[in-house]
Parts: sequence; C-alpha cells; structure tokens
Amino acid sequence: MTSGRRPPGEGGGAGDSVGEDEVVDQRREQLLKLVTRAFFNELTKYGIQKDEILRVASHLLDNVLTQLDRSDRGEAPPNDVGFTIEAVVDEWRARRRLTLDGIALRPFEGADVPRVAGWLRVPAVRDSFVPPFPDDEAGLQGYFRRPHQEYFAILRGDEPVGIIGGENIDAASGKLEMKKLIGDSELRGKGIGKRATFMFLFWAFSILGMHKVYVHSRDVNVRNINLNSRFGFELEGVFLEDTQVGGRRVDLVRMALLAPIWRALFGGLER
Repeated sequence: MTSGRRPPGEGGGAGDSVGEDEVVDQRREQLLKLVTRAFFNELTKYGIQKDEILRVASHLLDNVLTQLDRSDRGEAPPNDVGFTIEAVVDEWRARRRLTLDGIALRPFEGADVPRVAGWLRVPAVRDSFVPPFPDDEAGLQGYFRRPHQEYFAILRGDEPVGIIGGENIDAASGKLEMKKLIGDSELRGKGIGKRATFMFLFWAFSILGMHKVYVHSRDVNVRNINLNSRFGFELEGVFLEDTQVGGRRVDLVRMALLAPIWRALFGGLER
C-alpha cells in the first residue's frame, strides 16, 4: 500500500484525483479513530471519569481555536519540527558523524551493548518494540551484527543516550524500517528523539539513497504517531491484533515517508 500524498509537481489525470482523495480521507479517518481510542484509554487509565472526558473535549477545542488564531496572525505553529535539512552538520564521509543542535549520531559499537541492555531491563521500554530486542547482552551482541540493518548511537555531548537504526534494509526496493530508543526516561520529551529522527532520515534519504522509510507503532503510542506525522509520515495500514504484549493481543500501525515528500517538506536537495 503506498502513501496517498503526491509530492509537489507530480499530478495525476483528472480521472484519478477523486479516487486518490477518497483513499487519503479514509486513511486519515482511520488514523484519527486509532488516536482517539488510544487517547480515551489513556484518560480512563489515569482516572479521568467519563463525564469529565466531555470537558477534556472542550479544552481540546479551545486549543484548536487558539492555534487558528495564531495562524490568522501569521505566527508559526508552536509544535513545528523547527529545522531544515540544511541544518544537519554532515561529517559522514570524513568521520561517519551527523550533528544537529548538540545531538549527534555515530555508528553503533559493540561497547554500547551493556548500556542498551540496561535500558531494555525496564519492562515499558522492552515492550515498546515489536518484535522485542533480546533481553541479554549476548543476544544483543548477535542482534546488532545481523545483516541488512544498521544502527547508530544517539549522543548528547559525548554520552550515548539512545539508539536509532534501520532494519530490513532492502536496497533493491529502496526501503527500510526505522526503530528508535531514548534510554533515559528523564531525557525523553526534550527534543533528543526528534533531532535523532531527523538526522536518521537525512542518512536514509540523502546518504543511503533510500526511497521509503517506514515504522511500526502500537496503536496506544500516540506520542510516536504524532511525532511521525510531523515528519511527513502517513498511515499505510493497521495490522489487527498482530502481536502480543504483556499477554494480550495488540494492533500495530504502519506509517511511511517517501523521499520526495521529505525533500519537499524540509527543503533538501538530491546529493
């Protein structure tokens, strides 16, 4: 299944535009239903009563109106990605390193395995990956040596704080699957993952020459779905009860981003 959005300059005939618009609308509607269901489940999990959910909906509407007011005044959206491809410091050929706003990527090393193993001992972290990483150092050493994948350490200063990588790299089709982990819970939500994702996409599209990057998310992971959407990822499909987490079946959401859309959104040029 391909993305419904066409890159700028690529049009179709008049006869296929209505059908394509309908496909895009259906995918967006499906994504909204998934996000709404996950949001509802999260609210009830934290003790929000059903009658209070109506008040939450009212507050959401207030936020929408505030953003529309900012847009009318010509102000940039507060949650925009905030940088372009040209902001990436590309030292890949010289020292295999990318940097953006103090966050860097370098190739994953065997010495990083014990640190990653420590991060994965937290059940919530381990269960967020589908399929899960091995839960011991020996298994991880073998995992990161597998063919058709490449992982990077995410550095804050010189300190590894996470990993990001591409699996199932298919050079013939020009596609790969992206996976990411910020290990320290205190560092999540500080923009590190956003910058690492941006640099990884730079590597995948501008250095490796991929055409498509895709991700899998559990439908409850609203944060990841929202972040991926801001980078231009679009819904490809929903895999119903596709895996087991904590003894129960969960749905998986697959989203994808195409290279022409990436370049159009973030101002990059072909290398």
